[in-house]
Parts: sequence; structure tokens; C-alpha cells
Amino acid sequence: MTLRLELFTSDMKKSVDFYTGILDFTMEGKQINYSYQPVKRGNVIFGIGPLSKLSDGHHFNPNLKNIQKGYGVEIVLEVDNVAEVYEKVKASGYPVEVPLTTQSWGLTDFRVVDPDGYYLRITSK
Repeated sequence: MTLRLELFTSDMKKSVDFYTGILDFTMEGKQINYSYQPVKRGNVIFGIGPLSKLSDGHHFNPNLKNIQKGYGVEIVLEVDNVAEVYEKVKASGYPVEVPLTTQSWGLTDFRVVDPDGYYLRITSK
């Protein structure tokens, strides 16, 4: 079994640039597919799709609910080099929600919110 998360976005380019330029995911193809763009890092795949293409009855259609995207979900990305990833994010100027912290359970992590409001915890293994 593998896991692919689909993230629906209001700005495809901004989201793809965040995941590829700041978090070092790779993109399939040389140009963004504005209908659906997978990005991958290791075994993690995010399928990025436009909110505007969702059908009227789709659960995540922005016209159905006035709720923050990803509400109640924390996407956790485990990396071998959390301090290096943290420094890259800081150097990019992208806002860090919670700085690099060693948690009481022994792992070190930091948190960012992607351009569409999805909450990401980037953690050591």
C-alpha cells in the first residue's frame, strides 16, 4: 500500500513552487499541469489540483463550506535531516509557524502552513 494525498489549491503555481522550491519535492514533467500536478519526495506523493475544477457537489468545493482547508489534519513529513530542511525554509524567507523544537517524546520538528492553509509538521525520524 502507498499513500498519495490530494491537496486542492486556489493557486497551482504558488503551491507547486512551495513544495518543489522550498521543501525539495520533485515535479513530474518540465511544466506545471494546471489540471493536476503530482509532486514527490521519497515515498511521499502530493497530488495538487485546482479548487476551481471541483464539481458542485464535491466535499471540498469551497462554495459548500466556509471552513479552513485541512482543518483538524496535521500532515507529518519525516525527514533524515530536519535541521537542514529547517534552515532551507528559513533561508527562503517562507514563514515558519513553530520553530525547530525538540519535543518531549524525543523527536525534533518544526511547523509551516502551506500557501493554501495546509498545516505541515516536518520532523526527524
